[in-house]
Amino acid sequence: MGEFDLIARYFTRPAKRAVLGVGDDCALLQPTPGMQMAISSDMLVEGRHFFAGVTPFTLGHKALAVNLSDLAACGATPTAFTLALALPRVDEAWLQGFSSGLWALADAHGCELIGGDTTQGPLNICITVFGEVPRGQALLRSGAQADDDIYISGTLGDARLALDALRGTLALPTELLAQARARLEQPSPRVALGQALRGIATAAIDISDGLAGDLGHVLEASGVGARIDPEIATNLIAGCAHAAAAAGLFPYEKLLEYVFAGGDDYELAFTAPPAARQAVDAASRKSQTQVTRIGSIEKAPGLRLVDAQGRSVTQTFQSFDHFA
Repeated sequence: MGEFDLIARYFTRPAKRAVLGVGDDCALLQPTPGMQMAISSDMLVEGRHFFAGVTPFTLGHKALAVNLSDLAACGATPTAFTLALALPRVDEAWLQGFSSGLWALADAHGCELIGGDTTQGPLNICITVFGEVPRGQALLRSGAQADDDIYISGTLGDARLALDALRGTLALPTELLAQARARLEQPSPRVALGQALRGIATAAIDISDGLAGDLGHVLEASGVGARIDPEIATNLIAGCAHAAAAAGLFPYEKLLEYVFAGGDDYELAFTAPPAARQAVDAASRKSQTQVTRIGSIEKAPGLRLVDAQGRSVTQTFQSFDHFA
């Protein structure tokens, strides 16, 4: 099968929203009047972002999900995406599974494939996603203000827990591993929540490299600091990792690491003023997404982890860095 046959069979559909989709030198998009375009791009490299031999369906899902998560953090509505795909060889069974996972998530969010590129080489997936947000309503990292509440969607730590288990550094019960692995390989982009938070949240970011590091980006961009009680936060937002720690599979310090520096969660961290608590609750219900208030924004720069007795956590958290 040649390159163009591959594209036609697995990655071509008639354009619905785009003016022009797959098949020309460029795709053509026409922004809706009164909307701004939100654009993000992420690359997944075999051996760096996913294990060799991962199920192609789940890989297709994750490749798009990590991009949709960026749109969610901006409060944008997905419209289209491009796919650049390097393949070591043409494997039709793999392509069928990968494209099925990709299309399933794309269809769920009304996001159409409008172009891209294919080539031969080590397995590498790069997606650029396009979305729309009403002019002036995009959620940014720079809007957090002193006394704002800090919220987290969903739970944290499951992906890192699964990663350690798959690497063989931690043994997990079969059922717990399956739950955690699903969070690692098929994250749920919080697109509906991001849209519901427009006009409510003062700042937002998706948690891809760990809560401490990603929240730190918000604090730096906003020129503020934050205070979180790590014990309360961990009890509220740790998922499978909480159950594993309760079973004595690792110490409390490891649980903190999973929650605050795990990465690959693709949940949203956002801030909102205390007066907006009912509005945040309404956004949570509207989007059918759990949100949890875990701390508050302070004027003094830096992230402070302080328990109810006023004791500071001295444990340091290293967020994921591709070049560290």
